[in-house]
Amino acid sequence: MNYLYLLLDLGSLSIPFLFSFHPRLAFTKQWKPLSFGIFCSMVLYIPWDILFTQNEIWGFNSSYFLNVPLLSIPIEEWLFFICIPYACVFMHHSLIILFPKLKLEKKQVKVITGLLLTILIILCFMYYDKWYTLVNNVYAIFLLLVTIKWFPKILNTYFWTFMVMLIPFFIINGILTGSLIEDEVVWYNNLENLGIRLWTIPIEDSIYAFSLILSNLFFMEVYKRLFGKQVID
Repeated sequence: MNYLYLLLDLGSLSIPFLFSFHPRLAFTKQWKPLSFGIFCSMVLYIPWDILFTQNEIWGFNSSYFLNVPLLSIPIEEWLFFICIPYACVFMHHSLIILFPKLKLEKKQVKVITGLLLTILIILCFMYYDKWYTLVNNVYAIFLLLVTIKWFPKILNTYFWTFMVMLIPFFIINGILTGSLIEDEVVWYNNLENLGIRLWTIPIEDSIYAFSLILSNLFFMEVYKRLFGKQVID
């Protein structure tokens, strides 16, 4: 089933794309900043992906993707960094519109951020020899610090919207890592991670997903600030 990865990409995009035109959500107004966010995030994540693939920290099962590699990684992996952020940012945006009162207080955001940073820093020192754990956590630490400094309002809502995103995350990423199918779409070298799985998902993937979507939201706000758009989230 060499089109499975492609189906997961397009399937995750399809419903959010269709509902983007809903007049109450009006997500089409976010397309320009989101395009900027996706582009900037890909500039960071694609080289990371290529280096980790070339060094066999993770890799891809050719049985589940089309034989169209681009710079050492499948074309579906490139699409992943477009389709998944689109779907997740759409969910973030929609939840804020539908539940406008669900926001964390500044003190709560500072406490949660402090706890996350503490845990991530400790893990960096404890597992500095595991590349996926280390790079993943170092980037999450940096991203949290710059977000809390420049766009703290993102975290007022993102901390709870991400908890909702974990539902589709476990479905999509679960399939990618071998749940409900015969083999893995994406395999991981357990010598370079903690070896702890949530279902079939390496625990580091939860931080990876957190940082990937937060990166898109961060760069969207950069776009809005650069081009004089009001920061909404």
